[in-house]
Amino acid sequence: MPDIRKIENFAAPELDVYARLSEPQLFHYDEPHPGLFLAESPRVIERALDAGYEPVSFLAGSAELAANEALFARYPEAPVYTAETKILEQLTGFALTRGMLCAMRRRPLPGMEEICRNARRVAILENVVNPTNVGAIFRSAAALGIDAVLLTAGCSNPLYRRVIRVSMGNVFLVPWTVLPGGDYWPEQGLTDLRKLGFYTVAMALKEDSVPMDDPALKEHEKLAILLGTEGDGLAAGTIAETDATVLIPMTHGVDSLNVAAASAVAFWELAGRNGHR
Repeated sequence: MPDIRKIENFAAPELDVYARLSEPQLFHYDEPHPGLFLAESPRVIERALDAGYEPVSFLAGSAELAANEALFARYPEAPVYTAETKILEQLTGFALTRGMLCAMRRRPLPGMEEICRNARRVAILENVVNPTNVGAIFRSAAALGIDAVLLTAGCSNPLYRRVIRVSMGNVFLVPWTVLPGGDYWPEQGLTDLRKLGFYTVAMALKEDSVPMDDPALKEHEKLAILLGTEGDGLAAGTIAETDATVLIPMTHGVDSLNVAAASAVAFWELAGRNGHR
């Protein structure tokens, strides 16, 4: 039976994860063990649960209880805190998608070699800080044939609530990890990718760039597609270390796309439509 608990006291400490802890505080919760994150909406929560993430508790509008009773019953040890949705939105400070949140435990991150061992197409995000962009990139990665995503330490974390929501839960479908910080990236990171058999291409505007539809790119068994931060793009040092620089042919004098839009075009051309998934 689900453990349904009607909220009587907004100040109850068990509600801190929904009402008073910021994303960074959730990230560092329970250190040195992995922290917590919030998944939003029944569909996204189910994707996280199916991916093996452990629920700590649920926060659900009273109107959502009956429709999700079977979901709650799967995890009777995780209490379901409930009130009218409007009251919950006052508690959390934002509108709840489909009236539900779930606090979940993060897991230890896998290593690059583990998630790339059997991959043929991977994406590397360098310092992409906008959570909306990271979420949109994951959604495109899942849809268009990317086998894994690697993020530098400067990126917005894939388990931040907004990233999860924008990705429609696809952060739980595509294997990913965060690369070591410090001096690891780009030189050592790109060296390790080459040891795994990847040909590395930087999405960048350079005179010696090759068009993305160049047939030679598709001949590589393993391809790593690098995408840089909003505005400045990839660092010059990163571009210098890659095997090739690639651009998207454009018209009307437009010289660049938003990184999320560029990722979708690149994934479609270099992975999705060529049957690599």
